[in-house]
Amino acid sequence: MTEDKKIPALFGQGKKNEAYDAFFIGQSYLSHLVEPHENIDFTLANVTFEAGCRNNWHVHQDGYQILLVTDGEGWYQEWGKPARAIKAGDVIVTHEGVKHWHGASRTKSMSHIAITKGGGQFFEAVDEATYPK
Repeated sequence: MTEDKKIPALFGQGKKNEAYDAFFIGQSYLSHLVEPHENIDFTLANVTFEAGCRNNWHVHQDGYQILLVTDGEGWYQEWGKPARAIKAGDVIVTHEGVKHWHGASRTKSMSHIAITKGGGQFFEAVDEATYPK
């Protein structure tokens, strides 16, 4: 159920995240802020998740991901661990090879800046039994 239609605008909503649509449940938006080039070996992007949206389980290979939550409320979970609530101001560091997912809460949107080095591999969707109520 999506009750919150507020979309944070700190870095702009971005465009519908069609390139990764197959790896998300619900609607997300992506705004690329920095792409790798010359001596920069990471991407910097603003990702906005509508209420109820989350990405599939995934890992980051040959690098890491740091999430800076800028607005809203959501969830972050590593494989084999309980999900934890996240909110604006939280920082999440995911090391190489750690299977995890993140997304908005059921009733609130969530935005984060993703600093990502290396590639990613997506797996199964986060089912309703796993997604926190």
